[in-house]
Amino acid sequence: MATHPVVQQITHAFLDETDRHAAGLVEGLYLIGSVALDDFRPGLSDVDFLAVTAAPVTGADLRGLRRAHARLVQRHRRPSFEGAYVTWDDLTRDPALAGPRVDVRGGQVIGPVADRCDPVSWQTLVQSGIAERGPAPAELGVWTDGKALADWTRANADGYWAGWHRRASLLPSRLGLAALTGWGPAWGVLGVSRLHYTLASGAITSKYGAGEYARDTFGERWHSIVDECLRLRRGGAEESRYRTRFGRRRDALRFMAMVLAEMGAKG
Repeated sequence: MATHPVVQQITHAFLDETDRHAAGLVEGLYLIGSVALDDFRPGLSDVDFLAVTAAPVTGADLRGLRRAHARLVQRHRRPSFEGAYVTWDDLTRDPALAGPRVDVRGGQVIGPVADRCDPVSWQTLVQSGIAERGPAPAELGVWTDGKALADWTRANADGYWAGWHRRASLLPSRLGLAALTGWGPAWGVLGVSRLHYTLASGAITSKYGAGEYARDTFGERWHSIVDECLRLRRGGAEESRYRTRFGRRRDALRFMAMVLAEMGAKG
């Protein structure tokens, strides 16, 4: 699969800067997220990565990474280059057992942080990860486990999405107002659909793929809101299927409630 030219530019710039400021540190670079899942949308998507090192990043290497990522943001402010630095050994075991790691969020190098990577990242790497440096993902012996992935997915439905839905249902709130924008319904509807897909299939899909799955799975009653969210994911150039934002918000929240209930999430 050919990556988008913007992705190629930022990836090459990243390797150039890290090789200059932390020579020899980055032994592997793998693209995951929307790029790997063939759903990268300029202006909407980040570029998600896993960078692999021989040992945890500390000391002079960490200082070099901070300089490298600062330079990268100067060269390419958008899309954001988001990800984690992990070791080869980390990839061969449950990410919950990995030690503290360095993250990159919003162009900022953070860490070492105590929170862990998740089974979704490992599964995406195995399933469709793109090697920009290092062996092919199939050669890495990456740890995957269907039960751990399902457990994480259910926990994410309970911990993040049920709370998101609850807050978005309160109109005089930040998320309640966000649910009136194009971003809110697309984030919520496609987000919970991705979880449902993973529980049903044991695999990972993109936001757009989740919308197509939802359209095929949940019946004609939900076609309007799913089609609307797919329209928004494409960039929103076509005319909306809804006369008012309040009607769209209502259907998005009802759809999310239905999917979360099917997954047994605790609302």
